[in-house]
Amino acid sequence: MADTPSIEQLNARLAKSPFNSWLNLAVTKIEEDAIEMTAGWREEWVVNAERGYTHGGILAALVDVVADYAIAAKHGMPVPTVDLRVDFHRAAKGDMRCVGKLVRLGSQFTTAEAYVYDASGALCASGRGTYFTAPPAPPKA
Repeated sequence: MADTPSIEQLNARLAKSPFNSWLNLAVTKIEEDAIEMTAGWREEWVVNAERGYTHGGILAALVDVVADYAIAAKHGMPVPTVDLRVDFHRAAKGDMRCVGKLVRLGSQFTTAEAYVYDASGALCASGRGTYFTAPPAPPKA
């Protein structure tokens, strides 16, 4: 397993992904088995112009990325998603605070969960994913 990356290293990795950059994601805190990130709200996230709330697909993406980066904070890099379940609790508006937590770090598969809170601190979405953490196969000779 790789050395634990710093906040700066994880933010640099986020910045390399056009989609994660578009989500305005930034790591703000790393703990033993958890990570905290912010997602700066974007006008393009709005699904209903009259009400101004965020599309559920954005919330699902935040759950996926933040859970994955909880693994990256421990494993050294993000890994492929195998399965993802998301629950929506309320409409979301404004900047988001996202918390990812490791549930089980495995040699083949890892489980992590994430929680997305709106600017008022209300829980808007949560979810749990399974991620493929097996090392890559050695190259064929």
